[in-house]
Amino acid sequence: MAEKRKISLVLADVDGTLVTEEKVLTERAQAAVQSLRKAGIRFAITSGRPPRGMAMLFEPLKLDTPIAGFNGGLFVKPDLTIIAQKTLPPDVAAKSIELIRSHGLDVWVYRGNDWLITKADAPHVAREAWTVKFEAKVVADVAEKLDQVAKIVGVSDDLDKVKRCEADAQAAFGDRASANRSQPYYLDITHKDANKGAVAEYLSSHLAVPAAEIATIGDQPNDVLMFKKSGFSIAMGNAPDQVKTQASVTTESYNDEGFAKAMERFILGSLD
Repeated sequence: MAEKRKISLVLADVDGTLVTEEKVLTERAQAAVQSLRKAGIRFAITSGRPPRGMAMLFEPLKLDTPIAGFNGGLFVKPDLTIIAQKTLPPDVAAKSIELIRSHGLDVWVYRGNDWLITKADAPHVAREAWTVKFEAKVVADVAEKLDQVAKIVGVSDDLDKVKRCEADAQAAFGDRASANRSQPYYLDITHKDANKGAVAEYLSSHLAVPAAEIATIGDQPNDVLMFKKSGFSIAMGNAPDQVKTQASVTTESYNDEGFAKAMERFILGSLD
């Protein structure tokens, strides 16, 4: 039997956690969220995705909590009404693009409701469009307008390059911006307070839930920030070791119902 603990809110990452490798929200995962609700436990999601790129999850999960897109850069209601947003200072946005390009990565810019790219056939563009269910806008220069930029992404299948770019971005911006990998091939650069740790803090305040009563679940280095702001944390089985060592417990992979099993065993099981 799981150790008894009081959990009032579960905050889940989306890709690599809540959905499978094929971006499917399984029936068992949906049922687990319904069981949380019946137990009086609220459920929220956060992702590097834009909010509209998570909209397909709102109805199946019956979400009634603020949705944190862009790793907390934009909070919306389930009808996509903006509650709060944090954008990058234009000089940081310009420097981010320059730094990403200097490492040989492709650059994506998210500005307002637009996803801006320069090459339609660049790595991960087609897959991302399929995932978020909307298309990118191809422009001559993503650096043309840098006001109201919510997120800049460096993209490459050379994972060492992405890792090096992450370290250099963190060193270059310090506390002026948040720079973390949301996937091994994506480096997300957002407002300094747009990170998943800040998401946990925002929801704690907004929903009046003490941090000690929040459980978080994720799979990537950017999820560790919310692990540290919650009373209980769960790493996915597909997470790298550096993430697993930072979590309270580890569950199975996202391709083996890891999310649902975690809810059943560690959250709902602790109520028995």
